[in-house]
Amino acid sequence: MSMTYSSTSASGEAATYGGFVDALGGIAAIVLAIIGLSGVHPEVLVSIATIVFGAALLIQGGAMLSEFALDMSPEGSSAAAGGGVSALFLVGVAGIVLGVLALLGVHAATLTSVALIAFGAALAISCSSVWHLLTARSVAMQFQGRAPMLRAIASEVAAGSAVMQGAGGLTVIVLGILAVCGVFTVPLTLIGLLVAGASILLTGSTLSGSMVGFMRSNTTTTAPSRPIA
Repeated sequence: MSMTYSSTSASGEAATYGGFVDALGGIAAIVLAIIGLSGVHPEVLVSIATIVFGAALLIQGGAMLSEFALDMSPEGSSAAAGGGVSALFLVGVAGIVLGVLALLGVHAATLTSVALIAFGAALAISCSSVWHLLTARSVAMQFQGRAPMLRAIASEVAAGSAVMQGAGGLTVIVLGILAVCGVFTVPLTLIGLLVAGASILLTGSTLSGSMVGFMRSNTTTTAPSRPIA
């Protein structure tokens, strides 16, 4: 009993911290994009923002993988293996590499635009995994004893987060394609990173909030009772 509880608690804590760091990565990408759009070294900041967002995708993939580990249902396993989490890992690593090369001056405008397209594709592909995760049995357990209104709000938040990430991913893809074609390359790349940062910020905060609630509910449910003297 104690070993199972400690393993679940460790996975939950890793997922929660991952969600918070993921949200911080989104905020950092947004801030860097806004500063770059204001005219402060946009060519340098677009490369740095690309690296930061690639790292944020890696963290989101790790957080989602930790949360899927808490759900032993067949739906959770199939969602974890559906390609969304793998896409986050692969695109995150690719984004970091492309951002570093761009920061070193190797075709910076082209590489950051290509990275932006990859970011948008990863966000669009992983939105289904986000939906499965937020509607998983392990997360839904914390709302079983709550009011029907609260359960309805939780369902709307889950659907809204997945839809927003999917729409944000498609928008980022379009902006990346326009940037690759040479239409205001640096400004559109910065705008795309801003949109991507906002999408991952929303998703990361929702995931971490769900895991905090699940951990509290799990702690209350599985806490051993004290022996009566």
